[in-house]
Amino acid sequence: MTAITPEHGLRARLRRLASRTAVLAIVLGACAVVVPSAASAAGASGADDDARVGFHISAGLRGLVAPGSATTAMLTVQNDTESKLSAGQVQVELSRTPLTDEAAVTNWLDDGTAPGEFDTIGSDTTAALDAGESAMTTVFVPAETLGALAPGVYPLRAELTGAKTQNTDDDEAATTATSVLVVADSQTAQVGVLVPITATPEGGALLSSDELAALTGPEGALTAQLDGVAGTTAVLAIDPAIVAAIRALGSAAPESAQDWLRRLDALPNARFALQFGDADAAAQAQAGLPELLQPTTLAPFLNAANFSQTPATPAPTGTPPTTPEPTPGPTGTPQLPDDEELTAIDGALAQILWPADELGEDDLASFTRYLGEGTTTIVSSTAVGGQSAAHATAGGNDLLVTDTALSESLSKVAAESDQVDRQRLLAEASALLMLAADRVAGAPLLIGLDRDENRDADALRDAISSADSIGFELSALRATPAIPASVTAQADPARATAVTDLLADEAALTAFSSMLSDPQVLLSPERIRILRTLAVGTPASAFAKNVEKHQKRTTQTLSAVSTPPSSTIQLLTANADLPIAVRNDLPWPVTVQLFVSPTDPRLEVTPMTETVVEANSTKRVKVPVSARVGSGEVDLRLSLYSPTGVQIQGQEEIRVAVRAEWETIGLIVFGGLAVVLIALGVIRTVRRKRHEAAEEAAVEAQIESLEEVAVESRPDATATEDKNE
Repeated sequence: MTAITPEHGLRARLRRLASRTAVLAIVLGACAVVVPSAASAAGASGADDDARVGFHISAGLRGLVAPGSATTAMLTVQNDTESKLSAGQVQVELSRTPLTDEAAVTNWLDDGTAPGEFDTIGSDTTAALDAGESAMTTVFVPAETLGALAPGVYPLRAELTGAKTQNTDDDEAATTATSVLVVADSQTAQVGVLVPITATPEGGALLSSDELAALTGPEGALTAQLDGVAGTTAVLAIDPAIVAAIRALGSAAPESAQDWLRRLDALPNARFALQFGDADAAAQAQAGLPELLQPTTLAPFLNAANFSQTPATPAPTGTPPTTPEPTPGPTGTPQLPDDEELTAIDGALAQILWPADELGEDDLASFTRYLGEGTTTIVSSTAVGGQSAAHATAGGNDLLVTDTALSESLSKVAAESDQVDRQRLLAEASALLMLAADRVAGAPLLIGLDRDENRDADALRDAISSADSIGFELSALRATPAIPASVTAQADPARATAVTDLLADEAALTAFSSMLSDPQVLLSPERIRILRTLAVGTPASAFAKNVEKHQKRTTQTLSAVSTPPSSTIQLLTANADLPIAVRNDLPWPVTVQLFVSPTDPRLEVTPMTETVVEANSTKRVKVPVSARVGSGEVDLRLSLYSPTGVQIQGQEEIRVAVRAEWETIGLIVFGGLAVVLIALGVIRTVRRKRHEAAEEAAVEAQIESLEEVAVESRPDATATEDKNE
């Protein structure tokens, strides 16, 4: 291991700085590296807040200068008004009374309050500026002007006078800018910077392919994280959920995501793994969990089609594959990677936890029980009573301590995308770093940046470069003698209660999932969402809301399979199939058993019917019933169970109106109608026959009558015949 000594880092940089401060400052000036004023510059016209004359000052490299060296003050004037700003004069002043602590630095930068008298150390004129333009003026300050300043943090001030805008007759736009000049001692402490790399998906489980493509693209947030740490000695704290999301997609992972993972593996930076989803180990310990929570399994996120069936060509030395290449299984299908392969972080140091600060010494003992002897916990100096030395021990438990003030200051730097505004924050960080190094008397210092998923690459690089030391190694720091400390932080009972409540909801979902063919399609994303709900980076103001949101989601899931309310069902026959609806709002098919029991024994019902309800659908289950009563209303009690006997829905009731006598009445009515129709047919037939018989009799009578007439007329005809003879 490389020993940590004060011969590296800031000391080496300051020695180089002493020989070329003026040249470097001019170069930085050309790049517009400036420190903005703590006070707002008054608008020349008294217009709205955006129409102002901005004035900023910085000196040295991020406020740093070596003892006995010259420096250059850089002053920037920004004309944000709508008219031309005339030329003015600038005067640079320095107080030779140092600021002795963080509070004094804050008061000076925020309020302009500082001890001692100010001496003028340089002056110059500024050029006229058109609306919206800015310009920089440099003022060289010789070593003899600075004098023999002892190492420390000194108030630096500049005043702009004489500049006026053309659209007003008011007084000139006089304004003041404040910063600090840090004269650094050659005995500079070794400083390491911890950079958490996290990314939270919209859905709360693993990052999707589209999300990964955006995050790892040229302008993506994860790309910016690697750009910011490249070339530094920053220690990376990586959420394994990111690498798992990329590897789980196999060949379907975006090319940019695979390139990002290869680039991460190739970085020489020391690294360790956060808990999956950056979950808070302290909350889990306080909830009394026997072990840290982990994903139940990542198998539901794998698609065998995205993994080749033959081993891939070995990658060149030094470029490990981003996705584990499975070997063919016995049936020709690929052997998919397991959870350990999916979440592995190449070169990660083991047994390191970085929980939230709300913890106690009992929690440290729990961490050792979770990970074994030799576990190291990262805490802030606030959690150990302000002790800032990087390596400490409390109750026999190993600690890495981050300086709270420095961490907060550099976290602001890393989050500031505006280059001008960032420089004032950098000067403040340099001052705090100087004071912290004095406080720990040369012992190593550690800085832990906030969890921030939207950092600008340049801002992150500036934050790290202003503090990290050449040759810093986390493994070497862990090997240095530890300073005794005691944990003064208090546990947050709300977080422990949240763990208990979330796991109770998970238990309910575990029982509920027994109706799925693969319960893990529900339980695996659920566990990951729990881990993300407990994330260390979740602000206290949002934590309770996130827990409530998760519980509402659980409630919705548990009510996703049910028998919806139904109106009264009319049963018009003694035997029939009742259609009972079963709704499934889950994205997977479910197998349920529908139990039905009547409240009246006069109605017989098939007690159980098992059915499969497809995803996002409603199915009508036909339940055979038999009525022993002619008429009446009967309630049916309905309940749903999984095939393993887990109750899915509590008892519901529907009403059945039995009208079985209507069947008999209908038969009688139809029978009567048939008899009437038959009788009418018979009567009609008889009447027709009688009518036909009467007609036949009349015809016969007429014929007989005609025959009689014919017979009576026959003698006369005979007589006539005889006479004629």
